Amino acid sequence: MKKVILALAIALSATSSFAQSNSDTKPTLQLVRNATLIIEYGGKKILVDPMLSPKGAIESWAGIQTNPTVDLPLPINEIVDGIDLVLVTHTHADHFDEEASKTLSKSISLINQPADAGFFEKEGFSNATALDSNMLWNDIDITRIEAQHGSGEVLKMMGKTSGFILKAKNQPTVYIVGDAILTDDIKETIKKFKPDYIVVNSGGALIKGYEDTPILMEETQTMGLIGVSGEAKVIAVHMDALDHCRTTRTTLSKKAAELNIGKDKMIIPQDGEVVTLSH
Repeated sequence: MKKVILALAIALSATSSFAQSNSDTKPTLQLVRNATLIIEYGGKKILVDPMLSPKGAIESWAGIQTNPTVDLPLPINEIVDGIDLVLVTHTHADHFDEEASKTLSKSISLINQPADAGFFEKEGFSNATALDSNMLWNDIDITRIEAQHGSGEVLKMMGKTSGFILKAKNQPTVYIVGDAILTDDIKETIKKFKPDYIVVNSGGALIKGYEDTPILMEETQTMGLIGVSGEAKVIAVHMDALDHCRTTRTTLSKKAAELNIGKDKMIIPQDGEVVTLSH
């Protein structure tokens, strides 16, 4: 009997220890490539905008070279292993490609914008939720934010895109902007939610024939975002992976240096790099 009681005590102690260590684990954000992120948050592993194709498997969008222009920094099985949720801002191939559709379990929890509900139904994802505004998922508050993927005629071509805000107890608030240019709506969103981190797609992408109309923030707009970011740290991604993205890590770093914006304010991760998120 004493042995049984001792075994139970050890088991309870181990469970308590695990729970404590899990709650103490700091959230992290890993840039996989382009806009593909792995976010460890609130004890869950979230995959954002998976583009899992090998280098050169997708057509060129600028007539320069096929996409993506670089390889994945880690094996696909490591990227998708243990994923609890997939967040998809929109279904352009650089945010959700055929390889992602083939690789991910069709029963995985997936959150997308209403405009893409038909796409995921057609792809056979049985646990996809078209999020209109807000939901609570495993104690993580998720809010969808409209994004503007360009302007004028280009915006009509690009279609609907979204961003997401993640909030949870004892976790930093994270605003994933998605594919967007800088707008008053984004500024108001920052004022309202006061995020601790803002993940911005800073690739400065252009559509052939519409080179004067960016569809993503570039160096100047990213600096403008930083100017209205409040206390948030800005994490800049969506660079050095697609042939129509003109802003690079080098040009963005140069612009930041010109304005004396340091790494304490803007982080530009390399592919595969993990950023620890503090609260």
